[in-house]
Formats: sequence, structure tokens, C-alpha cells
Amino acid sequence: MSAQQVLDLIKEKGIEFVDFRFIDLNGRAHHITLPATEVDAETFVNGVAFDGSSITGFRGIEESDMVMMPDTSTAYVDPFTAHSTLIITSNIHTPDGERYERDPRSIAHKAEEFLQKSGVGTTAYFAPESEFFIFDDVRYESTMNSSSFFVDSEEASWNTNRKEEGGNLGFKVGVKGGYVPVAPVDSQQDIRSEMVRLMQEAGLRVERHHHEVATAGQAEINFRFDTLTTTADNLMKYKYIVHNVARQYGKVATFMPKPLFGDNGSGMHVHSSIFNGGEPLFYEKGGYANLSEMALHYIGGILHHAPALIAITNPSTNSFKRLVPGYEAPVNLVYSKGNRSAAVRIPVAAVTPKGCRIEFRTPDSTANPYLAFAAMLMAGLDGIKRKIDPSALGYGPFDTNIYELSDEQKKEIRSVPGTLDEALDALEADCEFLTEGGVFTKEFIENYVNVKRAEAKAVAIRIHPHEYGLYFDC
Repeated sequence: MSAQQVLDLIKEKGIEFVDFRFIDLNGRAHHITLPATEVDAETFVNGVAFDGSSITGFRGIEESDMVMMPDTSTAYVDPFTAHSTLIITSNIHTPDGERYERDPRSIAHKAEEFLQKSGVGTTAYFAPESEFFIFDDVRYESTMNSSSFFVDSEEASWNTNRKEEGGNLGFKVGVKGGYVPVAPVDSQQDIRSEMVRLMQEAGLRVERHHHEVATAGQAEINFRFDTLTTTADNLMKYKYIVHNVARQYGKVATFMPKPLFGDNGSGMHVHSSIFNGGEPLFYEKGGYANLSEMALHYIGGILHHAPALIAITNPSTNSFKRLVPGYEAPVNLVYSKGNRSAAVRIPVAAVTPKGCRIEFRTPDSTANPYLAFAAMLMAGLDGIKRKIDPSALGYGPFDTNIYELSDEQKKEIRSVPGTLDEALDALEADCEFLTEGGVFTKEFIENYVNVKRAEAKAVAIRIHPHEYGLYFDC
């Protein structure tokens, strides 16, 4: 869509406001809204100014001026505003017109350009499966003398004897008992369907939705794969719609990886593949799971660089509450065509040559999708370039239940980092694959690590309620 087509759309739809958005380091959207009467052809040439010093991980106050340059291909009508509003995602530029190197969308674009220059292929496709919870009540605080959180859901297993709800409290979702039951156990069919309807209106091609494994309203909606940057744009649109539909229903949705102790967390399994024009490059009939040698080397790159990669694909302290054995969490740095505890799984059911792909199961939705997909691609391309054989390095394939292996056998399997700080250490030690072709800069990685270490420290120095049970009577 050109700038003129956007201006025509504003007139045709009677748009009153235009909402210009950009994405910060942590993957959260920010916006500035202009009356449609103030938007003309010059807006798409000169951009929209904003204060970069007020955004975490961006510029200092001494060089705060920044510019949003609208990407007209991202325009869609906001389904939630009372006044008709057009949303447009923007790239971030410096005042002198240069792309800002800390703009996550800029890094995604550079990764796609790097692929094309590499000679490996022309296009990388991505498809995230982003899980989330829908709660009825969320409360939390962290102060000098108090620290607590509380979540509740009408379908949660702990509510089979809740007095406030009266009688007839059957059909609650048991712990680990929530995978695709029908109503009345699945009480959220309509809210998910409304999310899907609005996603379709906003331009997403949605393939399916269902209740997920955990109790208390865990859900998943899958949308169609697309190119790297477009898929990241689509995921931002997806999360915006999920959050706001939940709010309209008087509920709240969260993509937090582990909001509940003792049940499955929410992941973001990311499917990816590389094409050369219309030719799929990951398929070869007869190979393991019908994978080509290139696909195996791509897997090798993912698994070899996984400890560093996880600092970007799982960038929160809460991420590592999910990455523990026993909850279908992909903690083992191996590949498999069936094992869901493996970090890399190869889907084999009803797969065509064009549908042949790898699934990196470790990421979660606290990741900035532009950075996560770009980092995954760079790790995979490094594996292809260096012909990293995952089998030769002991990364599998493992098609048995890893949890049932002996302790001695398990010692031979690498695991994901245990904390965010460990992952950040790995990123500092292994970042050259990201800086190839200037996709990520060393300055960006240093800044990213500093921001994330500050988050980890903020959590580490605070008193945890469980510590009172462990130590108060010492």
C-alpha cells in the first residue's frame, strides 16, 4: 500500500485519527496519534517526531530526538477505538535520516537482507505459536514491606469448592488437563472466536484456535506463516487483539511464560524454513524426517548457539521458571521428530515439501519478535555456512522420552541455561554469529545485555514470599 493509497483509505473509511506505532527493545508497542486532518503526503516523507530518551534502551536525554517513518504496508483499522483510527507501524530513524541501529524492526530488515546476500536462499518464513492465559482477576505488588501476586479464573482447578460461585461447580479444568476439551470444560470458546474474527478483519490469516494444556484459561491461536519482518508485525497485531478482546470481556490476557506454579507455562514455538524463490530448501525425501542437509545444518546452528540465542528468545527472569523439566518444557538442546521436550522438533504429520520446517520450541512471548526471529535466522545461517552437523555434536536425534533416561544418560545432553544471567553470559561470549554483516552491532548487544542484567538484578535483590516459609523461623 502506497502513501497515496493510505490517504485514499482515510477518506474512503472516514478515518478520524491515525495511530503511528513503533516497537521498543523489549517488544512493547508505543504510539502517537494524529488527527487524520493533520496527515498528508508530507507525513510519510518527514515522519513523526518523538522523544527517544523516554524509551527504555533507546537514546540518552542529550540526543533524544527521533523520528517514526511510517511503513504504509502495515496499515489496518483499529477494531477497539470509539473514534475510527488507522494503525501504522513505523521504522525508527535518527534526525539525520539514518535507520536507528537499536530499532528492532531495522535489525529484522537487515537479517532478511543478509539472507539474500548470503546466496543460501531468498526468503525465510516464520510462524510462531504464541500461547497465553486468560484470567478473570489479577493482582500483584512489590513494596518495601509486602510482595505478593494473585490470579484467578472461573475454570481453574482450585475453584471446585468456591463459595462465591454457588453450586454446580463441576467441569473445571484439571492441572495439565486443559488440552482441547469441549464445552463446558472449555469455557472460552466464544472469547477466542471473537479474537480470531478481529484478527481476520485486521488482515491475519488464522488457521485454528484451541484451549491449551494448563488450567485457568490457557489458550493458543495459530496464524499463517509469513516472511520474517511481516510475521513479527503480525505477532504484534495478534497480541494487541488478544489483550484488548480479553479486556472487552472483563478479563485479562497475559503472555507471561509462567504465571502459575505447578502447571504448564506458555511458550512461543517458532517454525521456520528457507526458500529460494518458490523452491523449499529444507525438504529432501528419505532423510531424517525428510530433512535436507541444509536443514540439518540450520538445526546445528540453532542448537550450537542456543545458550546465547536464548538470551534473546527467552529474555525475562520468568522465562526460566518455565524452562524446567516436567511441564513439556523444551529444556534439552537436542532435535527430534517427535519429542516435545527437545529444543528443536521437526513436524512430520501431514507435511508437504513446502511445509517442511523446523520448530524451535524454547522461545516464549516475552521475546521481542523482530530480534528473536532475526537471531534465529542468523544462528541457522551460521550453521549452514559452517556445515554444523548436529548429530556429530551429540544433539540427537533423540526420539525416546528423554525424561525416562537414566541420570548418566541425561548427563550427555546439554540443557538450556538455568537463569537469565547465565544466558546473558553466553550471549556475551558468543555473539559473532549475530554481528555478521552488521545485522546486530556490538553496541546493540552491549546495550541489550545491560538492560536485561538490570531487570535480572531488580528481581534478584527483592524478597520473595517463599523465603518467609523457608527462613523466617531461623
